[in-house]
Amino acid sequence: MSTLYRNPSILSNSIESWLREKLRAAGEKGGIVGLSGGIDSAVVAALLKRVCGDRMMAVTMPCHSHPEDRQHAELVARHFELPLLVVDLTATYDTLRAAIPAQGSEGAKLATANLKPRLRMITLYYLAQERNLLVCGTGNRVELTVGYFTKYGDSGVDLLPLGDLLKGEVRQLASLLGVPAPVIDKPPSAGLWQGQTDEGEMGVTYDELDRYLARGEGHEKVRDFVERSRARSEHKRNMPPLCRIGETKQA
Repeated sequence: MSTLYRNPSILSNSIESWLREKLRAAGEKGGIVGLSGGIDSAVVAALLKRVCGDRMMAVTMPCHSHPEDRQHAELVARHFELPLLVVDLTATYDTLRAAIPAQGSEGAKLATANLKPRLRMITLYYLAQERNLLVCGTGNRVELTVGYFTKYGDSGVDLLPLGDLLKGEVRQLASLLGVPAPVIDKPPSAGLWQGQTDEGEMGVTYDELDRYLARGEGHEKVRDFVERSRARSEHKRNMPPLCRIGETKQA
């Protein structure tokens, strides 16, 4: 096993203990996760099942999604015997898009794509509040560091079980937990539009990002991408700035 990554058995035990502690502190709540058909959400779902048993829920929320994503989400649900709810957001998305005047700007494509994770966030929180669950996110250390997530979308969560894990550690943990091979082997994608992949959009590979974050090693292109992305996305990791007013004298 590469020394770049930590032992997956230790990672699994640590995350499970952490989840139990956080759920207990919240009043013995269970967990809910959006099951996208990708590796990160599959790992979170499998860990929640081990920790919560029937006090967890997986939700797949297709929205003009590739059919394979739903197929892989259902494959994971069957494999781990997860309680799965399907909430099709396609019509909701279409209605919202039709209600918003189109500007045709360069940012329109990404703004439109980001509606999907934001609608999914709303759905998960509705279900979580209704069922007394905590929303568990699927972001890993790489995504959180470079800001590769949607503000108030997939970052809108209560807990981030994988937040300290490199992408390679997620893969190794997935293998340990028994995540089906088609889910582990597929190219990582946020599913924002047809043909979109994480590495294609970022222009660097997860292996390169893992090595840079773990050891500070990497080509100048990788270092520049990480540091530039980290600075540009700082607002995503912080609470909104608060305008504080000091004492004022009355006129």
